[in-house]
This record gives sequence, C-alpha cells and structure tokens, in this order.
Amino acid sequence: MSDFDWHREPITAETPVTGNYRNTQNVRRFLTASCGPAFKFDRELMAWINNGEPKTMGDVAAQWRQRQQGQ
Repeated sequence: MSDFDWHREPITAETPVTGNYRNTQNVRRFLTASCGPAFKFDRELMAWINNGEPKTMGDVAAQWRQRQQGQ
C-alpha cells in the first residue's frame, strides 16, 4: 500500500501510515476532524509518525490527543 495518495484518497482511522506518508491538507482535515480544531503538527509528533513502526491514522490521532492530555 505504499502508493497511497495522501492528497486525494479518503483517510479513515484504519488507514495505515505508509512509507510515502506526507502531511497534506487531506491529512490535516482528517486529524482536525478526529482531534478537534486545536490540532497542529509539531516536531515530536512528526518524528513519532515517521519512526518506522507500523501505525494507522487512528493511532496518530490518539497519540496527538494523549500528548495534549500530558501538557
């Protein structure tokens, strides 16, 4: 699934983060809908997304929410 089009394809919580992951407006829309209007990318989240471990976009949203609770 490495050819996933992060610009155009529908993103759900089950969408796997692939090797060609990109921070697109499509991704931002999904994460804003999942996390709320306060969502924003930061370096720590980006490093976590790109750490090579298998994860889904639902995992990314949950990680962001968890980090916000810790602040």
